[in-house]
Amino acid sequence: MELTQWATQWITGGRSTFHRAGKRPSLCRCKTFRVAVLRTLCSWVCFTALVCALFLLLGVCFLNLFDPRLQPLSLTGVEPRDVTLLLWTHPFGQYRRLPDCEARFGIRGCVLTDDRRMYPGADAIIMHHREIATNATALPSDPRPRGQKWIWMNFESPSHTRGLRRFEGLFNLTMTYRADSDIFLPYGYLVTRLHPHANAPHTRPRRLHLLAWVISNWSESQARVAYYRRLVNYVDVDVFGRAGVPLPEDSTVVRTVRRYLFYLALENSQHTDYITEKLWNSLLAGAVPVVFGPPRENYERFLPHDAFIHVDDFPSPHLLAQYLMLLRRSPSLLQRHLAWRRSYSVHLTAFWAEHYCTACRVVRNHRLRTDTITNLQRWFES
Repeated sequence: MELTQWATQWITGGRSTFHRAGKRPSLCRCKTFRVAVLRTLCSWVCFTALVCALFLLLGVCFLNLFDPRLQPLSLTGVEPRDVTLLLWTHPFGQYRRLPDCEARFGIRGCVLTDDRRMYPGADAIIMHHREIATNATALPSDPRPRGQKWIWMNFESPSHTRGLRRFEGLFNLTMTYRADSDIFLPYGYLVTRLHPHANAPHTRPRRLHLLAWVISNWSESQARVAYYRRLVNYVDVDVFGRAGVPLPEDSTVVRTVRRYLFYLALENSQHTDYITEKLWNSLLAGAVPVVFGPPRENYERFLPHDAFIHVDDFPSPHLLAQYLMLLRRSPSLLQRHLAWRRSYSVHLTAFWAEHYCTACRVVRNHRLRTDTITNLQRWFES
């Protein structure tokens, strides 16, 4: 029986609710009493339900208050507080002045320091792999403050990264050139032009020289050196650096390469996403890079298809040399490798200032993350 029907019958005692002439006054008083009781009962039920709902809501809020997975990053219109980022050691022992992140990169809310006395109050610590792996600096000995994040920073390839096993379960965030890092920052990247146009820089180069290579770390055991040895049998390569002609004192790699149509961007080892400044310097200089590194598909994650020439596109160094000579004789074919410049410009990552500020921005936006990396070696060497 529905509640309304039950209430009606309870009030009237099973009789009709219409007032009839001749009814006894006691019956009216009984009805009035029952109505008052029912109203009191309904009010008490509503009040009890309201109190229960309120306590339930408070309980849910209390449980969620300490769950970082459910806690919002910030309230609407309220920016998260500033974070303090401690640089544990300057990379390779070379001191550099710490940047003003807001003035240089537009990243607000970052306090950078290399003063280890700030350790107890730091939100995150950046540790460069080379120094901690070679014991050039010790890890913090004091207990880690609650919520503090340790960031593993490394921009060398796995072939030149030793001692990873020592750091399993120690760090909370990774910062590398790999796209699947927690803090991803490649050696360079393309920026979309707001207004694409036909007269973008380097779309019609007039260059007297064909092919250059700047190399400082020369080793006959390297695959890139072996490839160069084969290629040089079919085309002239101007080599600069320790293994060739020194760069002019008043020049840089980019200035030197601006005189060439093509540049050998040969990586010292071949690993996922390991695409270094060799490629980005050549793009910045307006040359077409001839790349040797990860597969073509990996390069195309960061560059248009025709922005580079991959050595794997040719069955032999001889055929690659013939293709470069063909492009030199045919400006229309060369334009295929330059047309992308109308839509993009090149950004060369600023070492190490941009890294610190990028890390600070990520920490500021994800301050509640406290996961620990337990597979550092397996991930980085994959």
